[in-house]
Amino acid sequence: MYVVRIEHAVPDYQAWKAAFDGDPLGRSASGVRGYRVMRPVSDPGRVMIDLEFDDVDRAEAMVARLRELWTRVTVAVDPQAEVTEVTEVFHY
Repeated sequence: MYVVRIEHAVPDYQAWKAAFDGDPLGRSASGVRGYRVMRPVSDPGRVMIDLEFDDVDRAEAMVARLRELWTRVTVAVDPQAEVTEVTEVFHY
């Protein structure tokens, strides 16, 4: 499994969440099989998003589409994204 890890500041979480929920890039059609949204307890003005993919090429394509989208939005400040490979998962 591959994960696109995204991190950025959000000046207005509610506005950002509305944009995220609007799904402008069509997550499901783009190969996203699940996602996780997190906010640091010490800094709720930042978000971290993990988008899960089965295919590395689709994950890389999503990063390219995100970078293009970020040139047109104001709800995310200094967004960063990278493709990671999940090599181990363990839950108690």
